[in-house]
Amino acid sequence: MTDDRVYPASKPPAVVGGAPTTNPTFPPTKAQLYNANRPAYRPPAGRRRSHSRGCCCRCCCWTIFAVILLVLIVAAAAAVVYLIYRPQQPSFTISSLKISSLNITSANHLTTAISLSVIAKNPNKNVGFNYDVADITVYKSSPGDDDVIIGKGSIPSFVHGKKNTTLLKSTIGGPPEDLDELSASKLKGELKAKKAVAIKIVLNTKVKVKMGSLKAPKSGIRVTCSGMKAVAPTGKTATTATTSSAKCKVDLRIKIWKITF
Repeated sequence: MTDDRVYPASKPPAVVGGAPTTNPTFPPTKAQLYNANRPAYRPPAGRRRSHSRGCCCRCCCWTIFAVILLVLIVAAAAAVVYLIYRPQQPSFTISSLKISSLNITSANHLTTAISLSVIAKNPNKNVGFNYDVADITVYKSSPGDDDVIIGKGSIPSFVHGKKNTTLLKSTIGGPPEDLDELSASKLKGELKAKKAVAIKIVLNTKVKVKMGSLKAPKSGIRVTCSGMKAVAPTGKTATTATTSSAKCKVDLRIKIWKITF
């Protein structure tokens, strides 16, 4: 007797969205275990960089703030010192200049003998000056930068008290170096023609400023005096330079707490 029952075929794969789905295989593959199809994790770009930029900006802002604060403190201190002491520059005047000798030898060596007197005035009531030894250079002044050194000398150190006037004297001798050919020829021509030679005097030294109990470090000072004229002597009698038109310019840099103002 035959069996007429009909057995259905294996269940066809389900169709979802038009594409057949397959049952996962067992055991699972490495791709299924580690989920290889998932994109790798990457940290958001720029987080560390933005953090470092923020720190750098904060440092710059604090540095700028500190510099501005320091400048304001210094300016306030300078203003207080100025209002209390009212410092003024000392003044210098050429009192007299006498030339006893001004000759050029055949070897272009200059023989000079000059007597110089300078009046220094301190107009301050509460400020004093302590000067080091001052170096003096005497030039034959010419237009442009063609000045010729005709003498060298010095003034001893001295203390310039408050509201004080001091007379400074110096003897100027010839320069240690011989003149060059061009400078010597020009000076010889003026001396032979007995022309009045324009003279410029430059004084260089260092000074310490004292304002009450406050002492500033040494500062450079330069005094430049021009507008004098003198004729070289022909005999033993010294000639006197005209100093009525002489003007002295003082270049003084006062430093307080190592800060120039």
